[in-house]
Amino acid sequence: MDKSIWRRKPISAFEADIKNNQLKRVLGKWSLTAIGIGAIIGGGIFVLTGTAAHYHAGPALALSFVVAGIGCIFAALCYAEFASMLPVEGSAYAYAYGTIGELFAWAIGWGLILEYAMGAMTVAVSWSGYFNKLLHLFGIEIPFWLRNDPVSAGQFARDNGLAEPSFALNLPAFFIVWVVTYILIKGIKEAASANNVIVILKLAAIIFIILVGAFFVHTQNWVPFIPAVELVEHADGTMKEAYGWAGVLSGASAIFFAYIGFDAVSTQAGEAINPSKDMPFAIIMSLVICTVLYILVSLVLTGMISYKDITGDALKAPVAFAFDKAGQPWAVFIITAAATAGLISVMLVMMLGQTRVFLGMAKDGLIPGFFKEIHPTYKTPWKSTILVGTLVSVVAAFTPIGLLGDMTSFGTLFAFAMVCLAVLILRFRDPNRERPFKAPFLTIVAPLGILVNTVLILMLDGLAQKLAFGWLLLGLIVYFAYGRPNSFLNNYKED
Repeated sequence: MDKSIWRRKPISAFEADIKNNQLKRVLGKWSLTAIGIGAIIGGGIFVLTGTAAHYHAGPALALSFVVAGIGCIFAALCYAEFASMLPVEGSAYAYAYGTIGELFAWAIGWGLILEYAMGAMTVAVSWSGYFNKLLHLFGIEIPFWLRNDPVSAGQFARDNGLAEPSFALNLPAFFIVWVVTYILIKGIKEAASANNVIVILKLAAIIFIILVGAFFVHTQNWVPFIPAVELVEHADGTMKEAYGWAGVLSGASAIFFAYIGFDAVSTQAGEAINPSKDMPFAIIMSLVICTVLYILVSLVLTGMISYKDITGDALKAPVAFAFDKAGQPWAVFIITAAATAGLISVMLVMMLGQTRVFLGMAKDGLIPGFFKEIHPTYKTPWKSTILVGTLVSVVAAFTPIGLLGDMTSFGTLFAFAMVCLAVLILRFRDPNRERPFKAPFLTIVAPLGILVNTVLILMLDGLAQKLAFGWLLLGLIVYFAYGRPNSFLNNYKED
């Protein structure tokens, strides 16, 4: 077999993987759509809208969601075509392996780890914040050293004149990760059922925010819709430019974290009943539904309160803050409860996607076989699920997480751009291959997808870019030290 780093996994090998699939096929198109919605609607809409409006786009936050949504729809169409052709675990990693080559596939798989694992850590910490806020609304307080990581707990103590604790951990974040881990080990059907219930609650809450919030919109808050460029002070005391069209673009990068999730649908191919038809439907439908809801929520938020007033604690829960300012404190209970429940499904889908990417890479020999071991009863990759749960829970409990949102966005944008490139290459390389779903106007859609996602990468925080590139460099070392020597393609022979 070709030893080149650009060797491609033969289609016959993918077909063998599909035939030997050990996972339970229990997911229909609406369950798959709910998985996409479950991952997309979460921390982004409940948290990032405040920071994006105040520090980047102002009322034009709605345009930021449009730009990010356009970048996503280009990628979604390319994902849908690949998902219909190669309905296997591994998402963008698998697609690149069959089209561009092994090294490219490894880079994307390594980037997806950045997306899913760090995304789950970030969401776990966000969930802890909303959970503590919910408890506070009922008069219950967890000791500050049990609800913050050591660094944040020390800062809290100093800010409030308290003695700095000798030990601290974010116990709620640690706990919720293990609840999600247990659900994932029990089985995909149970995970999907739990996700469906949470998605219904989240959609109800989002519709509530849009319909009720519309009565408290003051159109003068939208004027000017795209504010003039000015310097805005950030929490760390630095002054950075905001607003204008550049603010719309940087806002799109900042809230891109809100869109990660629809690609998680493509990791569920091994558990989909009819993956060739249902996965393209679910990918596109979940993205369209969430984009429309995001635009409406951002218009309501910036219409209820001025983007200048979304500061301090309001940045952590901007939607709840807007209703409180509008004299509707009762709504804060509903929104906080919805966010607390909703973030659980985001974690569930991210950790689910992570283990399925590991499963695909382990089947190809690029990472140890430990990651592909299936539980004899539950039919889930239980060992890798426990490992992911351990890592995510520990990091979420003990680490102050600031740049993980941007780093997660980097991994997502990188994967999106590569999928657009891969599907375009395959159209020219293998134009006659059967495509149950064919992306329309691909020669326009794919290049635009590459362009938009690359521009958004360049608009991310500079430190996050450096850390993400460092992560990719570490991945190259692991690939040449372990992945390439142990790749199954070294000894693969087609029948």
